[in-house]
Amino acid sequence: MLTQVGVLAAKPHEKPYKLPDGNGLHLLIETNGSKLWRFRYQIDRKEKMLSLTVALSVACM
Repeated sequence: MLTQVGVLAAKPHEKPYKLPDGNGLHLLIETNGSKLWRFRYQIDRKEKMLSLTVALSVACM
């Protein structure tokens, strides 16, 4: 499970990469440094992906 510290510490690499959070949810780190939450799920045995939101660098309290 990702923590806020882990999300903020994720740095861009040469290629986009994913940090898994569990049960199909992962954080995609793009090469330009943007962070996107994505959720993979299945309906009728067809895999789909839902883009949820951009990860903010400011903590929400």
